[in-house]
Amino acid sequence: MSEARKAYVRPLDIKRGQVDMAHGAGGRAMAQLIEELFAKHLGNEWLAQGDDGALLPAPSAGKLVMATDSHVVSPLFFPGGDIGCLAVHGTLNDVAVMGATPLWLSAAFILEEGFPLADLARIVQSMANAAREAGIPVVTGDTKVVERGKGDGVFITTTGLGVVAPGNELSGRNAQVGDAIVVSGTLGDHGMAIMAVRESLGFESPIVSDTATLHGLIVAMRASGAQLHVLRDPTRGGVATTLNEIAQQSGVGMMLQEKAIPVKPAVSAACEFLGLDPLYVANEGKLLALCAPDDAQKLLAAMRSHPLGADASIIGTVVEDAHHFVQMTTGFGGRRIVDWLSGEQLPRIC
Repeated sequence: MSEARKAYVRPLDIKRGQVDMAHGAGGRAMAQLIEELFAKHLGNEWLAQGDDGALLPAPSAGKLVMATDSHVVSPLFFPGGDIGCLAVHGTLNDVAVMGATPLWLSAAFILEEGFPLADLARIVQSMANAAREAGIPVVTGDTKVVERGKGDGVFITTTGLGVVAPGNELSGRNAQVGDAIVVSGTLGDHGMAIMAVRESLGFESPIVSDTATLHGLIVAMRASGAQLHVLRDPTRGGVATTLNEIAQQSGVGMMLQEKAIPVKPAVSAACEFLGLDPLYVANEGKLLALCAPDDAQKLLAAMRSHPLGADASIIGTVVEDAHHFVQMTTGFGGRRIVDWLSGEQLPRIC
């Protein structure tokens, strides 16, 4: 902001101020919001260009991968995270599980009139911290404001851009019969952290969201030399729905082992109380990996050596099945179908 403008424009009152319609009108108030809040925390050389888009260097080799994700989580703040870091983590993970190295992020905010600027600042700071820790800058963005009662505080849409080296492409179409199915850690942590807050559930061990960026873990997995066929982050619909998607894409079946599936006791108790199955509960810092069977143990060792894969487990095998069913051998030795999620089990979870 120029010195002349600073002379007559009152600084934002972050502690007591609120979003108003002028902050989305494209004028001086919007420019001030962008400069004193968004640019203050998210600032970098690309965002500082100040244009309608960011001029970015082209990758020297490989294919571009782009993913976009909208975030409407409720509540906005939850144990282990908030909508700001979640918006960064979710989109970067969608890029990374395609086999790509994430490079850039964009962020678009839909704000509701009356939303406290202090909460907005907290969210933007969290987003900035998450982007900084991941090493991926937010290079462009947008802000819109809707009338009071027409939104729910804040919605965020992020888009990620990355590059995948030749031969490193991954897809849900690549599963092969015999592949080991590996999960990077305990299931349902994020979804149950949200639900525990919503339902005011108290547990002896608090449930904390697992929201995190996974590309560092994926680098360690690649370094193991294991032949990876599929990576996927099991968010909405959980592991069950994600495996059904992969089975359909690849024309195969899956056989899971219930005893091998890692779930924290507090998450298991919360799911039992609410009548939910951890296999269908959202995760935001876990991945599924399908790899050649001979590489399963070295992949597992590499994952367990990384903080985000300490609880990794081989939970099943890809099998031949003309019906493309996902099935599970239960702890009692029986077998059941693990079907697609029907309806919306946990709304507003991410």
